[in-house]
This record gives sequence, structure tokens and C-alpha cells, in this order.
Amino acid sequence: MASSSSQSAPPKPRKQRFGWVRQLSQAYKLTAKTDPLIGLLLAAVFLLVLAVFVAIGLWVDHPIYFTIVGLPFAVLAALILFGRRAQKAAYASAEGQPGAAAAVLQTLKRGWTVTPGVAVTRQQDIVHRATGRAGVVLVGEGSPARLGPLLAQERKKLGRVAPDVPVYDFQAGQEEGQLRLNELQRKVAKLPRTLSPGQVDEIEKRLAALGSLNLPIPKGPLPRNMRPPRSMR
Repeated sequence: MASSSSQSAPPKPRKQRFGWVRQLSQAYKLTAKTDPLIGLLLAAVFLLVLAVFVAIGLWVDHPIYFTIVGLPFAVLAALILFGRRAQKAAYASAEGQPGAAAAVLQTLKRGWTVTPGVAVTRQQDIVHRATGRAGVVLVGEGSPARLGPLLAQERKKLGRVAPDVPVYDFQAGQEEGQLRLNELQRKVAKLPRTLSPGQVDEIEKRLAALGSLNLPIPKGPLPRNMRPPRSMR
């Protein structure tokens, strides 16, 4: 008969158990580089929310109870603020990197399929494609003058394989008429969902014939640290 110790599950490795702490630390360091006041802001939000609960406790003559209740709310408020500032810092650090728009598309909620590098010019202007319930989204990076014809060319390709599918195109960058990375994420996330999951699957099968150039996207801070750790979310 096997002993009870052999039947018990082995303990998780220390790195796995405390991986979220390491991720949180890395996200904080990245944010602090572009947002030096992040520590003061988090402390101020935490203390402000906690002070509100303490004041309510004093008013109803239960300060200890309301202080305990207010602690998780104060932590939550600080984490929400940190998540937003961390995301903003990640966008700022990735601005101008080739392929950053593809990394932004990959941070969208579930239901999107991203294909980086479906078209490129010799000058390294590049177009990425994302497919979801809103339809097909084309995002170009590079010179506005060269991206216009490149995006139009991709639209024609899509019209041949999926003529009835909504197609949106955007340009990501810092020039006039282009969207910043944070603006791009919000713009795509707000597109109306007009397709069913079954229609999306059918569209993806058709688009698979177009293929991609399999270009690499940046491996720096944007793809992995764009969003706060799961424990924060």
C-alpha cells in the first residue's frame, strides 16, 4: 500500500508559485522608467480610498471594521491605476518599433486571430491582419504615402476571397493621420461585432489561402508586459 506522502501532489516550484510577484516587479520597473511618479500615485490612491472607509467607520462608530473592509478596496484601486499606467508605459516604450502594431492587436480580447506581416514594401512598410467578429482589420505601419496603396491592394485581395465581410483599415504611427498604439487598441476594440463565430471560422479558412510573410514581431517589452499579470486582472 502506497504511503500517504507518495500520494500527495508534489509542491509547486518556488519560481512558479511566486511568478506573479516577478511579473509585477518587472511591470513596475518598466512603468517607472517612463512614469517616475508611479509610486507616489499608487500610494496616494491607496491612502485616499482607505481614508474614505476610515472616515465612514468613524462616522458610524465602527472604525476598525470599516478599515478592514476598506483595505481590499484600496488595494484594488491602486492595482487598477497601476494597470492603466503600466499599459500606457508599455505603449510608449514600443512606439516606433517595427511590428509593434501586431503586438497591440495580439493584446485584444479572445476571438481575434492576428496574422503579422501579410504585406511589406522594400522600405519596410508593413501591413498586419486581424480577423474577428467585427470582420477583418488591416493595420499598416510605415509611411502614409506608401501605406495607402499597400492597404488598398490588401483590400482587393480580401474582396476576392471574402467579398461580403466588413473590412477596416488603420495606419499606426506618429505621423499626421496615423493612430498611436493606445488609440489603435481602443479603436479596434470598439468595432461593432456583426459576425457569428461560425462566420469567423469560415472567413479564417478562406484567408488562410492568402498566407503571410511570417515576419517577426518585437520581442521586447510590449508583447509580454503589455498587460498586467493575471493575478492583477
